[in-house]
Amino acid sequence: MFSELILDQILGMKWLKELIGTMLSALGMDITGRFGGTIQFFVFDVIKIVVLLCGLIFIITYIQSFFPPQRTKKILGKFHGIGANIIAALLGTVTPFCSCSSIPLFMGFTSAGLPLGVTFSFLISSPMVDLGSLVLLMSIFGAKVAIVYVILGLVIAVAGGTLIEKMHLENQVEEFIRNARAINSQPRELTTKERIRLSWGSVTATFKKVFPYILVGVGIGSVIHNWIPEEIIIRFLGTGNPFGVIIATIAGVPMYSDIFACIAIAEALLAKGAKLGVVLSFMMAVTTLSLPSIIMLKKAIKNKLLGVFIVTCTVGIIIVGYFFNAIQFMII
Repeated sequence: MFSELILDQILGMKWLKELIGTMLSALGMDITGRFGGTIQFFVFDVIKIVVLLCGLIFIITYIQSFFPPQRTKKILGKFHGIGANIIAALLGTVTPFCSCSSIPLFMGFTSAGLPLGVTFSFLISSPMVDLGSLVLLMSIFGAKVAIVYVILGLVIAVAGGTLIEKMHLENQVEEFIRNARAINSQPRELTTKERIRLSWGSVTATFKKVFPYILVGVGIGSVIHNWIPEEIIIRFLGTGNPFGVIIATIAGVPMYSDIFACIAIAEALLAKGAKLGVVLSFMMAVTTLSLPSIIMLKKAIKNKLLGVFIVTCTVGIIIVGYFFNAIQFMII
């Protein structure tokens, strides 16, 4: 009962959806119709996502303040083999929300001499399975889906990093990264007030950057939810199409977004009959393989290593998608 209260009323904010519906109805709007339903979906999701965005960024930035790059390098340097990949993937969960934010950290870790596979486990994990993903997925799909998603995302990160390590592709890192001087100075310990100020600054900076994409993402989700016939979604992304996972993965790559902007699209697709694995594959592709992040990463690594990274992530995302399709009846 308590868990349902947390998921439905605190994370899911169903009370807010009902409140917005009541207000729109009082204004004479039919929320059961297409137009009224679109307005309700848009207003509710924008408010909910912004509240979760600001709260999560504040909390995660506060946690992240205890793990500056120098300290993270020191932690990772104590581990070897697959254990180092696991720790790197776990550390990736308390870093920024998109791969474009993670790439500078990846470059710093690589220049510090950390094993290439370890740094790639971090790079894969950071945008795919951060703490924000866990909370947002819980708010939409429930705890079972969120936990399995995070576990499988970590498996992809560890497996991908381990594979890259075994291939010995260190010469595929650009020379200016390999020859960069690592910053080894011990960071000053921040006070509580400084951590709060840092966290609030991260909230405002990220909000300004992400809010336009949230509006676009929720707008697309509103249209899907209220205007696109259910049979079309089922035909292309539902049970009837065995290639739905592959289509969703490819469709997610051109987008520049993070999980906050694409969560409304995922929610609308699932409500219209898209398979769970299709929806999650789309989200993983958007957050991990967006074109801007690939272009940025291309400046730090050469084509062969970039290709291995893209293929590894793509194959992993597709496998996860089909796995979720297979177990959907068990967890939803």
